[in-house]
Amino acid sequence: MSTRELPAHPDVRQYRKQAKELLKGARTGDPEARRRMQAHQRPAAGLTLSESQFVIAREHGFESWPKFIKHIERLLGDRAPDALWRRAEQAVVSGDVSTLERLLLDHEDVLRKQRPRSSWLGGLSPDYDAGDARAIIVRTHHFANWDQFTAHAEAVTDKNSSVARFERAVDAIVSGDLDALERLVRRDPGLVRARSDRTHHSMLLHYVGANGIEGFRQRTPKNAVAVAEALLRAGAEVDAVADMYGGATTLGLVATSIHPKVAGLQQGLIDVLLAHGARLDHPGAAGNARSLVNGCLANGRPEAAEYLVHRGAPVDLEGAAGVGRLDLVESFFDRDGRLIPPATPEQMNRGFARACAYGRTSVVEFLLDHGVDVATRRDDGVWKETTGLHFAAFGGHVDTVTALLKRGAPVDAKDATYGTTPLRWALYSWGYEPGSTPSAQHVHVVALLVAARSKVEPQWLDEEPIRADAKMRAALTGDTMHSV
Repeated sequence: MSTRELPAHPDVRQYRKQAKELLKGARTGDPEARRRMQAHQRPAAGLTLSESQFVIAREHGFESWPKFIKHIERLLGDRAPDALWRRAEQAVVSGDVSTLERLLLDHEDVLRKQRPRSSWLGGLSPDYDAGDARAIIVRTHHFANWDQFTAHAEAVTDKNSSVARFERAVDAIVSGDLDALERLVRRDPGLVRARSDRTHHSMLLHYVGANGIEGFRQRTPKNAVAVAEALLRAGAEVDAVADMYGGATTLGLVATSIHPKVAGLQQGLIDVLLAHGARLDHPGAAGNARSLVNGCLANGRPEAAEYLVHRGAPVDLEGAAGVGRLDLVESFFDRDGRLIPPATPEQMNRGFARACAYGRTSVVEFLLDHGVDVATRRDDGVWKETTGLHFAAFGGHVDTVTALLKRGAPVDAKDATYGTTPLRWALYSWGYEPGSTPSAQHVHVVALLVAARSKVEPQWLDEEPIRADAKMRAALTGDTMHSV
């Protein structure tokens, strides 16, 4: 039987807070908290958040926490956080400013702070930090200002306008409606050479890249290769540059995007673009003035980088190091171990960071032998003043971490972005990063760093998921017999 009644308007956040307070009380020996835990056969020691959540659920008459939360969401109906989030997303996509304004006024905390799971792919969502409702819509739709967006929205209402025809073709591409796309292109062959009026100025082919375009359109349908083939046969310009990331080609967008990778179509799309003459040596193809290979490495796509090298993409010293091609790395040095121009010390340092990030241990050791400082720091995108050990620890690369530690890598160096050490980077990648799956490799890395006297903050041991994982707790406490 339920011992506690739900209020008329239950708040999931309050029950999450209650579970945390119950857990804290039980851990600190509060008699009432321990009584409540024991009443539902929860252990008196080694408690976890999931166990206190179970008790909260049972006290309200539910057999599990997930069922308790689902019941609350059903009671709340369209006032549940996930339902509000979906309504807001729909308002953003449709440009319904009045609905979005009302939702922001009534539920600002949910939209701007709670951030329920987005229905868009890859964790993308509207940028609710962009400002008011108009600013959010403008940013999401890639326009410079509200007037440009409203002009676009008005043009779309005329189904015969060039804007409306282009938008329908884009919708067909991202949904994989090949019949509709081919029908639209037959009726209007000029569509494949038209450009979006959005700030990225993409052609239809660029949308196949699912990258740098509107978040709600970043999807790779199962027939994406056939879609790309149809556009190319119809005359799409394979090496056209769109304006996202300072300029990028479709090949660069495909190779650096997460969506084709997750769909298992990245290599297939690369192949069809190359078959139609896409340049592997296009300068800045991957955006941000990066070559294809270096752009893939900078965006966490090492497999695409390796495949492009296999297909003949040129590499500099940075790219060769990042894909782990020691033979190519060696070719940038003379017999006396000096760099051969146009290779530069900057490329060598960037290559060292890439090699650490992707676990290219032989390359890491070679570059250390040829003058790279093991304590050198890199500014790479959002990561500032980051050491090779940070990158290797984050990637869970045991051999690379071992090699760096043997060379005296500073274990407690803090990066300038997050102000944390390689140990904390390893922990975050192991169990804190969204979508991460705890791995034995990261546990091993943590054990190595702790053995090297990296500082462990006591409060970490009370954090979830560390408290719930015996091997990680052992690694952090130096109990090497039970950590790996």
